[in-house]
Amino acid sequence: MDMAPSARTVSGDFDLTMDELRVVARYVVQHAEDVLSVFERAVPDDQRPRAAIDAAWAFINGANRTKLQRVTSLEAHRAAWSAPSEAAGLAARSAGDAASAAYLHPIAKASQVGHILRASASAARIGEIEAGGDPATGDALLERSRQRATPVLIDVLSRYPLATSGSNRVAQLMSTLDRSLRQAADRPPGHTALSRADPHRRECKS
Repeated sequence: MDMAPSARTVSGDFDLTMDELRVVARYVVQHAEDVLSVFERAVPDDQRPRAAIDAAWAFINGANRTKLQRVTSLEAHRAAWSAPSEAAGLAARSAGDAASAAYLHPIAKASQVGHILRASASAARIGEIEAGGDPATGDALLERSRQRATPVLIDVLSRYPLATSGSNRVAQLMSTLDRSLRQAADRPPGHTALSRADPHRRECKS
């Protein structure tokens, strides 16, 4: 289902434009950047996740999607497999997800939701780990992720089936965020999906 690098629209069960893919990639890379330092503290000499983030930004900033995003994504995921801790592995995987977001497939399968929301769920899980397993930290970080989601991001997400809630914590967090984002489109302004505000919200790279 890959298209030529210059293609403006990817077609499948529905269409995705390059602009929409850039919105998705920006959302993913924001979360990946938030937790990159977790991996780099654990494995300071491994630059593979950072290279994936750089490739994601290249696409977001207007470059065609190319082999660069595919290769750096694969390498970041390899870094995740060999990471020395759960948190470091999730951080590296998030970087890989950021690079691969350029190739999100327009297939109506719930598994594709992971390419949009897994990095945000992973960032929430890392926050929980660093807070000694406190689920309130995860809730706060999911609220930040909800606030970051643009109408375009939510529109793209809504073209896919709901993510299934698996047995691991990242899957559960992703399912919670998925449902809240879809519901947010029908809520009046100012109505939050999650109960806790995020004390750590900051400006994101543009």
